Amino acid sequence: MVKSVIGDENQLKLVEDRLTRSAVPSQIGLVIGKLNSKLDRGFVYDLVPTPPNDAGEQPCSVIDGAGAVSKSKKKVPSKAKSQSESSSLFIDHDWVFEHARQVSRMLLGGMKVVGIYIWVSESLFKNSTITLCQTVIGVEQAASTMMDDVNERLLLHISYSPLRWTCRNCSLSANNTSGSLWPSDFKTGKILGSLQTFRCMHNFDLRLPIPRDDGSDIKIFSDALRNEIMVCAKELKGVKALIDGKLVAGDDLSLSDGFHEVDFLLPFMQDKYLEACNQKEVLGVLLLRGSVCSLSYLNSKEPVSQALVDIKEDIIRSLLSRLDIMCDEAERDVESVTGGDQGANSLSSEECIANFDLQAQRKQCSLSFPRRVFVPWLEGAYICDYIQSKETLEVLKDHCVELMSVEFPTDSSEILEPESEAPAVTASTGKTFWNVATDHSSPVDPRTSVSKTRKTGNGRPAKTADFVVLFAIFFLLVAVVVFNITGKM
Repeated sequence: MVKSVIGDENQLKLVEDRLTRSAVPSQIGLVIGKLNSKLDRGFVYDLVPTPPNDAGEQPCSVIDGAGAVSKSKKKVPSKAKSQSESSSLFIDHDWVFEHARQVSRMLLGGMKVVGIYIWVSESLFKNSTITLCQTVIGVEQAASTMMDDVNERLLLHISYSPLRWTCRNCSLSANNTSGSLWPSDFKTGKILGSLQTFRCMHNFDLRLPIPRDDGSDIKIFSDALRNEIMVCAKELKGVKALIDGKLVAGDDLSLSDGFHEVDFLLPFMQDKYLEACNQKEVLGVLLLRGSVCSLSYLNSKEPVSQALVDIKEDIIRSLLSRLDIMCDEAERDVESVTGGDQGANSLSSEECIANFDLQAQRKQCSLSFPRRVFVPWLEGAYICDYIQSKETLEVLKDHCVELMSVEFPTDSSEILEPESEAPAVTASTGKTFWNVATDHSSPVDPRTSVSKTRKTGNGRPAKTADFVVLFAIFFLLVAVVVFNITGKM
């Protein structure tokens, strides 16, 4: 259990000033930070307010005893103590959860949505602990990660009467359906300025066979791809790594402050998919190729091994986020077409590919993942966002301002674009499995970047393999002839 929490004093001071200048009786938002179970310590980097919903309504409001919404904390009658005690707190849970889901996509390694904060009076907070605990649980489910081993989140209360900060730890049950609140020691200090930065460019070439109908639940393209990404997560979990060219063995490696390069020592491909399938059982193959640029941040109190855990999680989280973005876009496109009474043929292949049936598909389909870019955030740290192949950097502005309450840079050179080409995926069912599984130069849709994507597998083209086989046979024949001549002499 996290026993103590440290917040960045500069950022929290800015938040406090902003809230005290406001006239709102309540505000809810997300806590961005990190929880380390090994250190029993939590870190809070910033508090991000949840924006108004699409109708312009605030996600959090105070309802007095008469059922009216309080517009200002200054309008509470002095003689209405009993009415104040009967006031309740309304929270638009779905909107707060959606905010948490989208913000979690924009955070890099070592930074997560670790809870919520609430700006209300002391009495109203005491009357709303059940509602707030349910909100914390929902936020955890919306922003959860597959490699997170911490089953607790933070509830940060900022009271304006009197002005003070208190932190509570919400310990979650095994199935994340209930939780209990415990007080945590909360203090401030300088955190963001002392973070170490780790960068990794991870290259991959994954191939998943598309089987005939065998009763498997994984038939839809997006489900198969999600399953393949989780296979990648398992492979990454146990690999060794180099930091600044030095092998990491435990936590003995000493590092200087600042920036560090990470390289994973991946095992050679063993063609395990080829060994498990044969041509009669397989219709085609799903190929996922590309490079993911990952950034991660480490506190000075944390061990070096934690940086590798954060980098690995960030890589997988980035791939899953891109897949979710594609599925969300496809769903919106289908709804817009349906609402316009247009035919399904008006959708492009990239819009339909997320939901097509792999076993029913009889042609090759290709598309690019959204590309990851990095936007300046706080004291040298970055957040990320994703842009589609036809989008420009202008689409990032609204996301950063609305979701993260961060000022978007006026100079585009401050935005980092290390992924010159996005990861790409190809579903090939028009060829036999063996041709596709060994072909690194199969034709693709020219509108995508698959043909240009960096290839890191050890498979060789079919022509090269045939030449090697013929050369081996020729060499064997020559050896037999020489042996016979030598024997006769």
